[in-house]
Amino acid sequence: MARLKLAGVTKTFSGFDAVRDVSLEVADGEFLAVLGPSGCGKTTLLRLVAGFEQPSAGEIAIGGTVVAGAGVSVPPEKRRVGIVFQNYALWPHMSVAQNVGYALKVAKVPREEARRRVAEALALVDLDGFADRYPASLSGGQRQRVALARCLVAAPSLVLFDEPLANLDVHLRAAMEAEFSAFHRRTGTTMIYITHDQAEAMALADRIAVMDGGRLVQVADPRTLYREPATEMVAAFIGQGMVLPATVLSGEERGRCRVAVLGQEATVRCRPGERARQGAAVCCRAADLEPVAPGEAGLEVAVRRAVYKGGATRVEVSPLADPSLALHVEGDDAGHSGRFEPGARLCLRIRSGWLIPGASA
Repeated sequence: MARLKLAGVTKTFSGFDAVRDVSLEVADGEFLAVLGPSGCGKTTLLRLVAGFEQPSAGEIAIGGTVVAGAGVSVPPEKRRVGIVFQNYALWPHMSVAQNVGYALKVAKVPREEARRRVAEALALVDLDGFADRYPASLSGGQRQRVALARCLVAAPSLVLFDEPLANLDVHLRAAMEAEFSAFHRRTGTTMIYITHDQAEAMALADRIAVMDGGRLVQVADPRTLYREPATEMVAAFIGQGMVLPATVLSGEERGRCRVAVLGQEATVRCRPGERARQGAAVCCRAADLEPVAPGEAGLEVAVRRAVYKGGATRVEVSPLADPSLALHVEGDDAGHSGRFEPGARLCLRIRSGWLIPGASA
């Protein structure tokens, strides 16, 4: 195992900062997911840690040893970092055992020791009996496990995953999530998992680092990230949060404060020390909005469409006070009724939400 530390890491390409001033510490044995939309810099960050790119500024240390920084550039093969790629990167003309053991062959590890280590790695990913097969005869999930075994056979101190499940169908992805989670429990290896899929990150990681525009915008455990997003970007990106403009009417008291949202008042959760302020924003989830009877105080909305999800209906609406905003609530199985027809009017009450922290707090 090895801890990872990045201090002020920046990577610039032709005047563009793909990664900007990133500082992050990952503990021994921790499973960290790096999450963000396409182009946010997460793959560049992985390449910097692996040694395929050199930072323009800042420093990277693995296991307490600086591997990249001013005057230091340890090559990838010297970093004891394993990588599992999205496309598996298996040689089709080699058997499973040959693919897994290739790094040992290059390192001139004695044949018997190499055979033993390959067998142990295959057993660790539940591929006993597959040593003589070729990649063409394997399923996508089996190929991914071969790639994982090839990574593990070299006994890396740190394992990097570059969107490893992106090419698998939804059912196989769920199975492989369980495989990765079980593997982490068995080995205790430090893992960095790059993904744009928040469901994967939530299911697997001890902590999640969210990137936006080359910067780290929040690092937290999955529950905190969902319940207490630090920015509007995180709020909207994680769990399809709805970001609504708000005015804070009262200071924080027992973790809550009063806000005005589109002319309606509500009580929402907030961090300690919040004060009354203008230009705020509140993150609401579908469960935070509930329909109320016509005539009751609430937010008037118009139905855009209703999407049947099996057992429930996702109802997409827009506030009459600001039709540019897109909200959604969960309906019941009666979503086909006139109540949820496009153009129908509903009235919603904000039961709760999270006041996104502001500079004035």
